Amino acid sequence: MSNCLFCKIAGKTIPAMIIHEDDQTLAFDDIHPQAPVHTLVIPKRHVTSIQDLDESDQPLLARLLLVCTKVAKDKGLADPGFRLVANTGRDGGQTVLHLHFHVMGGRHLGWPPG
Repeated sequence: MSNCLFCKIAGKTIPAMIIHEDDQTLAFDDIHPQAPVHTLVIPKRHVTSIQDLDESDQPLLARLLLVCTKVAKDKGLADPGFRLVANTGRDGGQTVLHLHFHVMGGRHLGWPPG
């Protein structure tokens, strides 16, 4: 999608601090972190939200979740713990309309988040 911020990051037309990349996914640090560690994990293919996935996307969803856990481990969050969030839709707090998971940690994260 030509005007999607995350598609532009995946296409390397907008710079980002890339943490992980494979043929299906990309992980990069959030430019407005809400925790000491805040990394976003996206599919390279444009998917608007988790609601747009179907049965055929099971391998992609599994890959995204495995990348989230790899990022958490690589960033030293696996043992103390981390938060994994996928905001969906306007009322769910989704501000970029490209599926993404937030991997956050590095401090105690209270609940509810706000």
